[in-house]
Amino acid sequence: MDETPHILVVDDDPLIRSLLSRYLAGEGFRVSEAIDGAGVRAALSRDSVHAVLLDLVMPGEDGLSLARQIRQRSNVPILMLTGKGELIDRVVGLESGADDYITKPFELRELLARIRAVLRRTSQQPLSEPPSSPAAPDEILSFDGWSLDLIRRELRDASGGAVALTAGEFELLRVFASNPNRVLSRDRLIELVKGRDWASFDRAIDTQVGRLRKKIEADPANPTLVKTVRGGGYIFAASVTRAARCD
Repeated sequence: MDETPHILVVDDDPLIRSLLSRYLAGEGFRVSEAIDGAGVRAALSRDSVHAVLLDLVMPGEDGLSLARQIRQRSNVPILMLTGKGELIDRVVGLESGADDYITKPFELRELLARIRAVLRRTSQQPLSEPPSSPAAPDEILSFDGWSLDLIRRELRDASGGAVALTAGEFELLRVFASNPNRVLSRDRLIELVKGRDWASFDRAIDTQVGRLRKKIEADPANPTLVKTVRGGGYIFAASVTRAARCD
């Protein structure tokens, strides 16, 4: 099996696709290209993809629509590329399922650093396949009927059904579940969720918390697990048990 990280570059501009593909290939990545939604779906169906570089503004299906479609079928990290730099555009991009947001024009070295950061968080494994890490203690954190598998990076509900999380959502939930009943400031969350560049717009943490609440709270508008502490940040108000996987 080819261990080389596979990056899917999605942009309708052939010059940008060519620039990114050549640069990333020169940095040791395997690169595929797509110009539209049909190309994205075909690429994800035929091969394992480790990260998607997705342009926001494209004719037909735009990047936001495609990000939502990708997120419905896969946890593959999405890095959104766009010329829009307003805060609201960044927040909307994250809410659509993107894991990071990079405004054009950008430095190729910065893009490379962000790709490597997201690949470190996912152990350079295709998100459609469970990691094959050896057994270790405290691999599963259980709370309020939920089970978070830290090795397989899976969240399951009380019935055993899997709930898809983005890389950012998983890391945020991992931090919360690993620090139950402790107030965590936004700055502390930025520090604990390693590799994410959220400092450039601190409201992004609130956006990620809102997305996470929609997936684990019975009533996201009145959360009982991830509670807001006025002036302090957030607290994970749950009893958490730790156990090792038996398989």
